[in-house]
Amino acid sequence: MKRQSKLSYGVFMVVFIGILAVTSPSTAAQKMLIGSTSASSSHYGYFVAVSQVINEKVSGLDTSVVETGATVDNLRRFARKQIDLGLVTTNVLSQAYFGKQDFKDRPVKSKLLWVYVIAPQNAIVRKDAGITDFAGLNGQRYNPGLKGSATEKTTEAVFDVLGIKPDYVRGSTTDIVTAVKDNHIKGYVKSGAGLKIDASSRDISTFTPIDILSLSKDQASRIQSELPEVSIVDVPAGAGPGIGDFTTWGFAVACSASLELDEATAYQIVKAICEDKTVQASAMASVKGADFVEMTLKYATSPLHPGTVKYFKEIGASIPDRLIEK
Repeated sequence: MKRQSKLSYGVFMVVFIGILAVTSPSTAAQKMLIGSTSASSSHYGYFVAVSQVINEKVSGLDTSVVETGATVDNLRRFARKQIDLGLVTTNVLSQAYFGKQDFKDRPVKSKLLWVYVIAPQNAIVRKDAGITDFAGLNGQRYNPGLKGSATEKTTEAVFDVLGIKPDYVRGSTTDIVTAVKDNHIKGYVKSGAGLKIDASSRDISTFTPIDILSLSKDQASRIQSELPEVSIVDVPAGAGPGIGDFTTWGFAVACSASLELDEATAYQIVKAICEDKTVQASAMASVKGADFVEMTLKYATSPLHPGTVKYFKEIGASIPDRLIEK
């Protein structure tokens, strides 16, 4: 009986120690929150895919996605240490990082991890309006973008730089699309779906032929000089029916990280995301075949996270000085 008791006790201790090893805080997965946007947005679905890739490919991490108010809300959450990763647009991230415009005297320092899609700002006009350049918008009834959106704010800043003064008409996307169709306004500025026109612009073009205005080299240079947070985007022909190649302004949509995220973990995350060829593409068609490294180097306008820098250098990418924090 004594021998049996000792044996039972020994078995109990082995099991108990095993349980402790599994549940020990030192081996528990690190939980991380990813701030995204509205759950109705395709970008929310994209970040669900991002979370899946990280959880499957990066050991020791357990990420989950939270619905937020997108870029500005995510930046505020970074400042309050409520999220670890988050969706941002590169222009607003740059303004927050360098303490400009709405972030003047109160910068939010987060570091960019990768860019996953570009959002060219397409200056749509009715073809029958006869407007062939931006100067032709002066005095015309025109919508600068969805009321309260980054598109609206960026368009107004760009037009100020170029000295363009339309008669602005505000409204929701539905209202503006109807107004363009009915010829109550000459056009509007709308983010593209990658390098293609978005669904609302396709809707207009079905019955109302459209053009997209192109920046001259001088205009593009002035924008880059005075609005360094804004990218210049060359869009190849085929963005929409009968649309040739054009140059416009824009910004990229990206993932940024809290300053609390260490270099080693960021490196593992960026490596997993950049090398995934299926999960993210299944969630968002516009990222299929995208080269995240090339896009990040081309469209980022604020410093990269050291973990991103490490991975990019490892694969032989040349990183511009402007993207490395001095």
